[in-house]
Amino acid sequence: MPRPTAAQLSYGSVTVVFSTLAMLLLFRTGSGIGIAAVCTAALVLGLLVSVTVPAPARRHTAKAARPGAPVSAHRGTAPAAGDEGRAPVSVQSRIPAARTAAQRVGEHSLRR
Repeated sequence: MPRPTAAQLSYGSVTVVFSTLAMLLLFRTGSGIGIAAVCTAALVLGLLVSVTVPAPARRHTAKAARPGAPVSAHRGTAPAAGDEGRAPVSVQSRIPAARTAAQRVGEHSLRR
């Protein structure tokens, strides 16, 4: 079960406090049973409000690129003068593979 967000907690808490005060002033109850009923109703109302607050949408994270995967880049959407009929130009290049620590040490020893 996901954890409640700060917005859910704050909206629920504010609803409980204000609805309790409003119902106590509206019903003007002085008995213990009446106060307990008002507090229970306020807690239920606060729980309903906090559950109905929309949760933030999950962000789409970029997938990690594989070493050596082709990368394409396109020019802007506005065509240059004389390029109205042409398709966008794509540039393909390779991402260099990550070097291991042993490869870096070997390169360092070759430089000496």
